[in-house]
Amino acid sequence: MQFVQFWDGRAASLEDQAKGPILNPVEMAMPDEASVLARLRSIPQYVALFKNAFPGEKEPLTYDNVAKAIAAFERTLLTPSRFDDFLKGNAKALTDAEKKGLQLVIQKGCIACHNGVGAGGGQYQKFGIAEPYASSDDPGRFNVTKKETDRFIFKVPLWRNVTRTAPYFHDGAVWDLREAVRTMGKLQLKINLTEKEIDLIVAFLHSLEGTVPEVALKLPVLPTSASATPKPVLK
Repeated sequence: MQFVQFWDGRAASLEDQAKGPILNPVEMAMPDEASVLARLRSIPQYVALFKNAFPGEKEPLTYDNVAKAIAAFERTLLTPSRFDDFLKGNAKALTDAEKKGLQLVIQKGCIACHNGVGAGGGQYQKFGIAEPYASSDDPGRFNVTKKETDRFIFKVPLWRNVTRTAPYFHDGAVWDLREAVRTMGKLQLKINLTEKEIDLIVAFLHSLEGTVPEVALKLPVLPTSASATPKPVLK
């Protein structure tokens, strides 16, 4: 659904993205790939699960396969919404206000970037086309490419479940969705949206709230650590 991962696109795939948090010092803080594999290989059930998931491989439990397994699960987290029903021909799936909001995002030009299956996530765009964003400390894709033309270029975010995913923007500076819509109109489209227009656009965005799959709502029973499993290193 998203053509790259992270705001700056530094991960080309879900698999690349899955590898990062495990080793990130401010997230899971594992020291290296070897430590991750040592922990997993010490648990017989994980060894068996990877052997079953990657049959025929000489060594099924690798860091690449860890990433593939995580990414495979992430791809199941689709959240169909009432907007999908509307696209399939059910005109009653949206309220009148939501339909008017949809008309506005088309007429105002929002769909130039927020398009496709995810209503976004399919391209890069400069944040601050009409005027600069108030907080411009993060150079965006420039961090990855070091090209001046990529300064303040970011991946266009999805609109799927946007009503549930505050705060907004790459720096999380805005917590109110109406304010985010107002800011985007001004900075990207050079439009001062009226309060009524903002209300209608936000109403439409609510139609993109999806149903979370049951599998994602069930707490998994994880394999139990063995006596040989390395213990966390406390600092």
